[in-house]
Amino acid sequence: MNSGINIIRSGFSLIDEKWGGVYQGGSYMIVGPRKSGRTLLSLQLALETAKDNETCLYFTTMRPRDLMIHASSLNFDLQKYMNRNRIIVVRVNPPTDIYDMYNPDDFLIEYMNDIITVASQYKPSRIIFDELTPFIGFRSLDILEDVFAHLLETVEEKNITSFFVVGEPATQKTEDIINILRDNATGTISIHKLNEKIHGKYHGGIVSIIPNVGHTEGEFQSEFWIEPKVGILVVPSEEPEMVMADETNGFNKQTKNGVSHKSAKQDGFKINMEDRNLDLSNLYPYNDFQLILNNQIALYQSTGQKFHFISFKLDQTAHIQGLLSVNQLQNAIGLSINKRDKFCIIDNHVVLLLIRSSYESKKKIFNSVKKHLPSSDPKYIEAISKFIFGVEIEIDDSITNAESLLTPITSNDSRLEYISFNEFIEK
Repeated sequence: MNSGINIIRSGFSLIDEKWGGVYQGGSYMIVGPRKSGRTLLSLQLALETAKDNETCLYFTTMRPRDLMIHASSLNFDLQKYMNRNRIIVVRVNPPTDIYDMYNPDDFLIEYMNDIITVASQYKPSRIIFDELTPFIGFRSLDILEDVFAHLLETVEEKNITSFFVVGEPATQKTEDIINILRDNATGTISIHKLNEKIHGKYHGGIVSIIPNVGHTEGEFQSEFWIEPKVGILVVPSEEPEMVMADETNGFNKQTKNGVSHKSAKQDGFKINMEDRNLDLSNLYPYNDFQLILNNQIALYQSTGQKFHFISFKLDQTAHIQGLLSVNQLQNAIGLSINKRDKFCIIDNHVVLLLIRSSYESKKKIFNSVKKHLPSSDPKYIEAISKFIFGVEIEIDDSITNAESLLTPITSNDSRLEYISFNEFIEK
């Protein structure tokens, strides 16, 4: 690899504004549910390379015609760049028939190695693989990690920047797989769909950029929406808010790009009291969470692998006073924890299962929760901290099943020693 590490434009405004671009030779994961805009984002990244008169190698499981239709929705003439060999489209067929074989990993290794072979042939400056999910169902996670690390090291040595699109994990196994990919990549672009309009568009949500190596500017997130003939847009960070008084209900309306949001005023600070239903893949209904928790306890009993079980309780006074709702606390926690962690809502409690978390990682999560609350005003944080309480239940041999952890919470057992949010963070 070249000794100099260069930052280049990605073609996605949030990355280019906040990080200044992506590392040349870096590797990035794009994680999100179906129909969240992953392919449109991938095409935007490909177009940026083509406009710079460099070559992008684009792997896809889609039919070429369908990919061209997606590109046309961005006002992007894909065929023109294909004719100039600026974008080289390689269609790959998902290995749907190998998972019934005795050892499918051998075949999946070949698929991974084929990426290296094709990259060596075309010598692109950028690789985009949309999407990698059908090709990473390894039975052995150790083999997956070795093969993926080898793939990244090989393309990095060629100074190729790579983007790999994967779906949100739906099971513990797929979550473990995605975590391996994240841990080996330079950074992650995580897409969460919302079930409400964003800037007048139903197709939108929250996008986060999360560094793993470098990008010391840190993690950022923004609302995004899909604009026809343009692509995925995010709210410009420089844009000032226009505040219009609304004396009829005691609220102000903050307007960004023509979209109104409610914000309450308490003690001199404004609070965005709009409840959003984020599409959080690791938020589980009570029964599913109970099953996952039982599995985690069984793993602890058989291997000794500890985990952390934490409950946050929101005093209903916070909602009555217009400071915070349980849904907003849920969203703040969901955007702060790792994908491998799980959580559940029980009345006014948010219950967390943190897997393989250290003291330092817990502190990082809790501080991140504060950043994702409706306001970052120090006066607001001080005020709301009086209404959020936390407790961590020690995991030992007396814990035999999920009920022994959940019953004290569902029954509001007074023996649970909840302490204030600030005390809990500093504990």
